[in-house]
Amino acid sequence: MKYLIGTDVGTSGTKSVLMDTNGQLIAQSLVEYDVLTPKPLWAEQWAQVWLDATIKSIKMVIDQSGVNPTDINGLGVSALYGGSGVPVDADGKEVRPTLIWMDRRAENEVAWVKANLDLDRLSHITGNDVVDPYYGYTKMLWIKANEPENWAKIKQLLPPDTFIVQHLTGQTAVNHSAAGNIGGVYDINQHTWSDEMLNALGIPRTMMPDRLVDATQIVGTITDEAATATGLAAGTPVIVGGVDVGAANVGMGVLEPGRFVAAIGTSMNAALVSEKPIKGKGLIVWPYPYHSEHLNYNFSGSATAGAITKWFRDNFGEMEVAQQHDGGKNAYAALSEAAKDIPAGSNGLVVLPYFMGERAPIWNSDAKGVIFGLSLAHNKLDVYHAFQEAVAYALRHSIELMDQDLGDYIILAGGVTQSPEWVQMFADVTGYAIRTPIENAEANLGDVMLAGLATDTLTVDDVQSWQVLGPKVEPDSAKHAIYNQYFELYRKLYDDLSDDMSTLTKLI
Repeated sequence: MKYLIGTDVGTSGTKSVLMDTNGQLIAQSLVEYDVLTPKPLWAEQWAQVWLDATIKSIKMVIDQSGVNPTDINGLGVSALYGGSGVPVDADGKEVRPTLIWMDRRAENEVAWVKANLDLDRLSHITGNDVVDPYYGYTKMLWIKANEPENWAKIKQLLPPDTFIVQHLTGQTAVNHSAAGNIGGVYDINQHTWSDEMLNALGIPRTMMPDRLVDATQIVGTITDEAATATGLAAGTPVIVGGVDVGAANVGMGVLEPGRFVAAIGTSMNAALVSEKPIKGKGLIVWPYPYHSEHLNYNFSGSATAGAITKWFRDNFGEMEVAQQHDGGKNAYAALSEAAKDIPAGSNGLVVLPYFMGERAPIWNSDAKGVIFGLSLAHNKLDVYHAFQEAVAYALRHSIELMDQDLGDYIILAGGVTQSPEWVQMFADVTGYAIRTPIENAEANLGDVMLAGLATDTLTVDDVQSWQVLGPKVEPDSAKHAIYNQYFELYRKLYDDLSDDMSTLTKLI
């Protein structure tokens, strides 16, 4: 029997899975870490933390499985959207922490781009209609403008998966999806870096690695040093899987256009895979990691989806967390189950989930979280239920933005799928049947599949034969009718409060 490993470097932790060629999960591991938030709306991480976690998680699954490393045919590595990219100097050392996707500090750079670039030309070349601090190129410009001494030291800006694979193989390559997600420096029509945009932005072309690859192309093989650290055999092939939400779609069996997937972790990425980029909708558009030159990933989504329930748990779920530490039920599961009988609409509560500003679909760094409708009759569980509904409302907002037929079901992935009550809520709010992955290994599973395809360990038929999705969860028509009214209020609340949100930002 041969095996494959998929490693996903996420925002809050790095997870590895080891699977056989029949699609059976043999071992998995998770190494957690934190996001650095030195100021409000700032978010950064050291890439060395990612690398250490990657090495540890790979070694853990090999040790747990007892598999002979020579029977492992390949390693696929995907990662969070790395924003600015890892800034490395001529010796390959980090110059500063990476400004990750969540970081919103580049507002002045956004204003500069809007004032100095031809925005129609920017949209035509990159496929992205909005200029926003979310995009990596604005974060690069922030470093250039605010830390000139660091900017002068930077030789290259590497997506996180590129940085990891470079240290494991000694080879440098960027997946097209990671390049496209940077935003203003990638030509989605020509599938290469845009010299025109790089020149207009004042970002040296030399900072962008020359080699761009599809996720089914082998980048390099494990070095002797990496073999000693990870437990993998020297010479094991490695691929860069690109942005993890794209790899997650592959892990759900999406190898053709037309399927909608919402991956909900710390943030939410609600995406439709298409042959042509969907322009003019305010969506984030980049090449799909699989068949990068023929398929596009068009997505919207909340910046702080799962993050708001984590915030609630950490601040108001002390009892549930303590019970979990004493061997009880997972704190999230306990809260969700305790709130399951609360009616649709949470007894008159509506939450706006904009706890770190918001990217697509509203593109507003000043957006604020709101709990609307509180009274003395409400309790903790009402509020938690309303937090869950807020994430479902955000998904529905993204779905309506697509304005396309999404078929007979949509796919929901991520930690939210561990709560049956929450999955049902997503169906009730959106009106769509929901299918979820059988195993909670979405991006990792995609990494395994892509590594298998790259090394000829797997065929497309093999991958498509794997049973990766569970049965449909159908919406409750009565609850959907109620949620239609609450969703209308959800949308109206933001419109009514958006100016006040900007005022509050100025006051702060």
